[in-house]
Amino acid sequence: MIAAIAALPFAALADTVEAWRADPTKVFSADEVDLADLQWQLRAVVVFGENENDPQFIEQMDLITSRIDEMAERDVIVIADSDPTVLNDLRRKLRPRAFMLVLIGKDGNVALRKPAPWDVRELSRSIDKMPLRQQEISNRRLGE
Repeated sequence: MIAAIAALPFAALADTVEAWRADPTKVFSADEVDLADLQWQLRAVVVFGENENDPQFIEQMDLITSRIDEMAERDVIVIADSDPTVLNDLRRKLRPRAFMLVLIGKDGNVALRKPAPWDVRELSRSIDKMPLRQQEISNRRLGE
């Protein structure tokens, strides 16, 4: 499961959104992503753990990666961070304590924080209730 986390060198990743579009099933590490680059382009699901063997982290990543196509359909980039000793920008901004699941909308605001794993169905429902997602669904129905 942890092997699914992308190992792209940070310097080689010029555009996170383009990298996601090239492979929306990829799981990015927290040090590869600047949330500002995602604004108005992608939603983010960030999974924090105490370490890569954290049972909740493993469970959450398994739940997400088993149905990552459903996340991609909703323009969701999946970001994993299982090293609290590295204080990256995401950890500074979101301040997780132990395990935490965070959903960030396309507007850059935190839409959801959960201290326990959630399945993709629950995440999808939360995303589908967002106003911008409602607009996307409506536009898709109208063929725009």
